[in-house]
Amino acid sequence: MTSITVIRQRPSRRAILLSGAGALLVSYSGIPARAAILPPVTAYRNPGCSCCEGWAERMKQAGFTVSMSDDPDLSARRSKLDIPADLAGCHMPFVGKYVIEGHVPPEDIARLLSDKDDVVGLSVPGMPMGSPGMEGGTSEPYEVLAFSIDGNRKVYARH
Repeated sequence: MTSITVIRQRPSRRAILLSGAGALLVSYSGIPARAAILPPVTAYRNPGCSCCEGWAERMKQAGFTVSMSDDPDLSARRSKLDIPADLAGCHMPFVGKYVIEGHVPPEDIARLLSDKDDVVGLSVPGMPMGSPGMEGGTSEPYEVLAFSIDGNRKVYARH
């Protein structure tokens, strides 16, 4: 009968440090750890609006997790939150503590989350061609507006 001896070897301190450094590189490079950093997106849209799906797809490509639900009365939802009608888009996502109106690009939302601006949220009023979800035609310039609880607005980005 042959006997097998198992020798358990403790990993060296160097091996432990190197494996930890590798994990840090992965988390800072934005590979899989990025999704864990970004808050989930809960969005409401006018029923059947297909451009909203295009926007959600762009958000997913940027690393966000998005859930989209139909809401036949978005204006009532906006009214409860005192969001001015002229800031409205065809969908209304919530990301962290912020409300997003319309076709705001993912990079602007990521910047807002990173900077932690003291605003209610961001808006791209209407449905400008060339904005995320509205690609496929002639692009037009548009602005992303930041808006505050006191009604103040400022241009957050220009595209």
